[in-house]
Amino acid sequence: MMAGVLGITDIWTYVLGTVAIVLLPGPNSLFVLSTAAQRGVAAGYRAAGGVFVGDGVLMFLSAAGVASLVQAYPPLFLVIKYAGAAYLGYVGLTMLRGAWRRWRTRNDPDTPRLIDAARPAAMRSPFRKALVISLLNPKAILFFVSFFIQFVDPGYAWPALSFLLLGLIAQVTSVLYLTALIFTGTFLAAQFRRRHRLAAGATTGVAALFLGFSLKLATATA
Repeated sequence: MMAGVLGITDIWTYVLGTVAIVLLPGPNSLFVLSTAAQRGVAAGYRAAGGVFVGDGVLMFLSAAGVASLVQAYPPLFLVIKYAGAAYLGYVGLTMLRGAWRRWRTRNDPDTPRLIDAARPAAMRSPFRKALVISLLNPKAILFFVSFFIQFVDPGYAWPALSFLLLGLIAQVTSVLYLTALIFTGTFLAAQFRRRHRLAAGATTGVAALFLGFSLKLATATA
């Protein structure tokens, strides 16, 4: 069986666990959704690309043992943790400013009525922003290594192949989920074009979630 050959101990448990984990709301998926709602399908996929690359880097670092180093060296964990919290807070604040602009122009029929996920200048590179959001998440690094390690046979001669297959499964699951979010975002955009106040309220809610993610990360422990 392929799973056994590649040193994976229980692939179906891993698949079910991965699906459950990917479906949990987080800053990555929320950013992809809001980007698609503001700028359309193409921009949504650019943001999703940043998530895929960021997750891939974290998976590689976990397989290479970097996560264990972060966990064993508290000052390094603190630097990454507070940098990530600050960046998520910055994203949340830019969304709040966008919501305020939407609210002020709610009666202007000439103003586009999309979710204003961030200032236009900040949204010129959704790939880069999503990549930074993904990478500045030390808890994700620690999670990847603690989750992956359960399904890799320690006696297998080529553990890199095991991690590669596990990572591929996680990425395919993420692709399917983020694709659904992207098209959901474009549907929401059509609704917000006709409902300016709803767009401002939705942006405020998303901003509050990002600020909550920021606070949660800042208070997290290794």
